[in-house]
Amino acid sequence: MGDTLKIKLTIAGRVYPLTIAPEQEQSLRLAAKRIESTINKLEQNYAVRDKQDVLAMCTLQFAAQLEAQKNTSTEDSSAIEKIKDLVDLINVHVVTY
Repeated sequence: MGDTLKIKLTIAGRVYPLTIAPEQEQSLRLAAKRIESTINKLEQNYAVRDKQDVLAMCTLQFAAQLEAQKNTSTEDSSAIEKIKDLVDLINVHVVTY
């Protein structure tokens, strides 16, 4: 591995050493911060004693957000395709006149 970076991320009180590409560092650190923030919110709002339960709830929350983004992305792609079709239709009519 030519250009790698060794970092340590702490999630739910555990340290995870990682070897990553330098361009991944910022997104991984932000993701770890977001996970920690979500864990803290969940622990404050719910009487959860087990870290595994909090991590499962956190994972479910992130997965639900990802699914919602996928649906939005699919809808956006569909709208873009319709717009392209309309532009093509307009171009055909403008060229023929």
